[in-house]
Amino acid sequence: MHIMEGFLPPLWCAVWYIIAIPVVAYGLYKIKKVSDELPESRALLAVSGAFMFVISSLKLPSVTGSCSHPTGNGLGVAIFGPAATAVLATIVLIFQAILLAHGGLTTLGANIVSMGIVGPLAGWIVYKIFFKVGLPSKINIFFVAFVADFATYLVTSIQLGLAFPEPTTMAAITKFFLIFAPTQLPLAIAEGLLTVIIWNGLMSYKPKLLNKLGVIADKELAKGE
Repeated sequence: MHIMEGFLPPLWCAVWYIIAIPVVAYGLYKIKKVSDELPESRALLAVSGAFMFVISSLKLPSVTGSCSHPTGNGLGVAIFGPAATAVLATIVLIFQAILLAHGGLTTLGANIVSMGIVGPLAGWIVYKIFFKVGLPSKINIFFVAFVADFATYLVTSIQLGLAFPEPTTMAAITKFFLIFAPTQLPLAIAEGLLTVIIWNGLMSYKPKLLNKLGVIADKELAKGE
């Protein structure tokens, strides 16, 4: 999600930065830890970041000050968890703000919270639940990507509603979400399907690494070999 430069009041810009910074700092620690333990995972980290950058750059005008687009945060969170995904999203959002005028630096904290923290966290919770019940990862990853995408826009609706609570905060949140939903629902479905295609490729080439990262179960690894 990309709320444009200068759109949020300074107070809310500060609030979202305060929330985002410690999560991103923890994410850096998690990335260093997994990179030290499994150096071969760095390539997957790069793929996850590149996937997020490319598909989240495809935007459609939606609400004044914002837009609808895929988020790409489901793949990274399924493999590396929400903290590491916050770091990937931060890098992606900085480059997009500077190079593509997509989002902004004053609103970076808000965009990190929606696309890099809460959206991925929702997808990660879904992945863990479905993983425990034994759902095949190829199906699981679709729901992860769908939920992470849609949750991102729910958070953005909340952010905009809090910043512009007219006539009331809840009414504003509802208004923004209902405007986002018609474009975001099909985008979330399409993103889920695209993420499955990428996932199938990773499962074909790196199943053992995914198993070491705890992303796929032993029985699924054995079945694929």
